[in-house]
Amino acid sequence: MPERPTLVVEGLHAAVEGKEILRGVDLRVPAGEVHALMGPNGSGKSTLAYTLMGHPKYEVTGGRAGFDGHDLLPLSADERARLGLFLSFQYPTAIPGVTTVNFLRAALKALGKELPARQFLQTLSSEMATLKIDEGFRARYINDGFSGGEKKRMEILQLAVLRPRMAILDETDSGLDIDALRTVAEGVNRVIGEDIGILLITHYSRILEYLRPDAVHVLHHGRVVASGGHELARRIESEGYDPILGAAAGAPA
Repeated sequence: MPERPTLVVEGLHAAVEGKEILRGVDLRVPAGEVHALMGPNGSGKSTLAYTLMGHPKYEVTGGRAGFDGHDLLPLSADERARLGLFLSFQYPTAIPGVTTVNFLRAALKALGKELPARQFLQTLSSEMATLKIDEGFRARYINDGFSGGEKKRMEILQLAVLRPRMAILDETDSGLDIDALRTVAEGVNRVIGEDIGILLITHYSRILEYLRPDAVHVLHHGRVVASGGHELARRIESEGYDPILGAAAGAPA
């Protein structure tokens, strides 16, 4: 059986405006698995997401990152997207003048996945219904005047339509009420399969009750300091990070 496409991060260091944020991240996320990345504020979670997607503000100063046997670091953000990577933003940006329908058709075309018009509209309508997004949003400008919950649902709509091979979801659950959280989680669950990996960045274990992770990792001071199963997320929920970080600090080097 061929090895599944895998996001591989080894000893990754990255800096922002000369300040080192990532200090040797090691991580492996195979397609077909959901991995949760947790950690206190300022631990480097979003920095890792942006670095993996090739944001020019984030300078890689050491280590490597690859996907499906390809070195990511020399690639531009659009080249990484065409390779199959996807990033759902913590703070989605409004794009006035670009409608949802035109944005998604252009994105599919850029990925070489363009669909006939009728099939595309049927797919879009089906995914919007699942995410409880009103059909009127097809003609609205991307995220322009949207509420926080509407923006997050729009990110998952893009995930569902574009069907990447490795999705990095940066705090998709932040700012959502319980009903919106359940709807977003159901949307993500619909795309989970052997052909896609999910790296879910989150502060809270609540979403993990709907998206059962294969592994949970804790990032602190720019390094993964603990890994485990779903029980690790439950422990964080009940005890906080301090016991885990204390145990990691006391572990032999």
